[in-house]
Amino acid sequence: MFSRCPFLHNASRFRGILSLLTLCALLLAATPTLAVDPSTLGEAAATGGENQGQRPVIVGGNRGYPPYEFIDESGKPAGFTVDLLRAIADVMGMKLDIRLGEWARVHDDLVAGRIDMTLGMSQSADREKVFDLPTPHTIVQHAIFARKETKPVKSLEELRGKRVIVHRNGAMHQQLVKMGFSDELVFAETPADGLRLLSSGEADYAVAALLPGMYIIREHKLTNLQPVARDVMAFKFSFAVREGNAQLQAQLNEGLAILKKTGKYQEIYEKWLGVLEPSALSRAKAIRYGAAVLLPLLLLLAAYIFWSRSLKKRVDLRTAELAREIGEKKKALDDLRLHQDQLIQADKMASLGVLVSGVAHEVNNPNGLILLNMPIIAQTWEDALLLLEEIYRTQGDFDLGGISYSRMREEMPHILDETTEAARKIKRIVEDLKDFARQDIGEIVEKIDFNEVIRAALRLVEPTTRQATNHLSINLSAEPLFVRGSAQRIEQVVINLMVNACRALPDREKGITVTTSLDRKQQAVIMQLSDEGVGIPLENLHKVTDPFFTTHRENGGTGLGLSISAGIVKELGGTLKFDSIVGVGTTVTLSLPATRGNA
Repeated sequence: MFSRCPFLHNASRFRGILSLLTLCALLLAATPTLAVDPSTLGEAAATGGENQGQRPVIVGGNRGYPPYEFIDESGKPAGFTVDLLRAIADVMGMKLDIRLGEWARVHDDLVAGRIDMTLGMSQSADREKVFDLPTPHTIVQHAIFARKETKPVKSLEELRGKRVIVHRNGAMHQQLVKMGFSDELVFAETPADGLRLLSSGEADYAVAALLPGMYIIREHKLTNLQPVARDVMAFKFSFAVREGNAQLQAQLNEGLAILKKTGKYQEIYEKWLGVLEPSALSRAKAIRYGAAVLLPLLLLLAAYIFWSRSLKKRVDLRTAELAREIGEKKKALDDLRLHQDQLIQADKMASLGVLVSGVAHEVNNPNGLILLNMPIIAQTWEDALLLLEEIYRTQGDFDLGGISYSRMREEMPHILDETTEAARKIKRIVEDLKDFARQDIGEIVEKIDFNEVIRAALRLVEPTTRQATNHLSINLSAEPLFVRGSAQRIEQVVINLMVNACRALPDREKGITVTTSLDRKQQAVIMQLSDEGVGIPLENLHKVTDPFFTTHRENGGTGLGLSISAGIVKELGGTLKFDSIVGVGTTVTLSLPATRGNA
């Protein structure tokens, strides 16, 4: 019997083995263990099981940091970093023992060397001194959360003097301590615990990662909470390895690179993080919105072209009829020509007034929509910018509207500002056109701000002056100038004078100067318009206000502009004087009686 039991024949060997077993039991009992959910035990057997002889990598993680890492409803580790590390372990032939617990304990266990790595850690200069941090796998934006009735804040500095909940030993805990926060801080073991405390009124604000915060609010139905400042701090997020474990760090970096090349990383990202990002405006919807704006404008343009051609045909028919009548009686040709051409011009101006009023009304409607919608579009861009930045940081540059996002984010604010300013300019031009086209009742009774009339006239001829010269100088009197008369008629005079000055310029380097002043001695308001044009020969100078006299007939001149202008000025009790030197230029002086009240 005893011969079958070697240990009984050698008591010393038996006692040695018994002592060895006892020592092993004591060592196992004394080894510190990470606080984990019981369901996470055995993870090593589930991952990398083909390398049975390899020691599993002990991995710590935060049990309440969704969607990055958390314990799911079945009690098992889940989340973005969990799936990402498992995928790396598959391609690199690693065995894992994943243990999720309170983050503060996980942090301390990694410092003490009781675990090999963590699933996630926000990178900082201080942490790089303690841990080895592999290549970041994502960017984590942090936000300030508050109850809906709490006054919003925009920055971390505004939290001073408030009770602020932070994740113990988290990146924002360390950041706020570095900023000098101390007594204001309220600690929570998980972000979910912190947001529940905030929802119940235990503090004023909470600082947490944006995506986990939004995930927790949605899953736990904390409907009284909202983010009030969405991008107060951003951290690169990566695995963390015990200092000095260069081999494990290299394995993680190599495995992450492989996953990105094969597309597995993007698949995991879309599964956990992509579902939390709002979708971009579809191309079809953008086309519909664009068509809704552009189609009415195109229809209006087509209607305007059709109406303009119809008007030209009517004018041509009328002119032909008048020409036939003039041919019947040669003796009355000159008088008839004068009266009929003036009638045609008046008819054109009346028709133009109707056209301008109609077009101005139709342009104002869509332009009003543009001015109304631009602030909404600008706000939409601001709201979308955070998500676009997240995509840019995690996935790199991408095209947006046919332009790279890195360029678009610089250009978009300028595009929005320029579009808004252009719409405002359209509105000002339309208002000036409506004022100019308003029917003149013929009574000279208005007290008019002369400088404002000049400005309105210059705005109307701005396209003409812009094409004619690069040097337009406007020097309006600083003191108010008032005359009594018709603003529309004075505008017509100034427009005629400006058009003639532009036609006289030989090239764009020659200039035009407009000056206004008050002659107190003569009690007159003066406007001087000087051009550096070709000048008027002395023999033609006294004929410039005669009806039908023009030297620009080949450019569309009728010879009626200055004649009509001289008649208007005469009715207003003023004078129109021309001084010119051939090859040097012309100066026109418009003088109107000043109204009492000029300062």
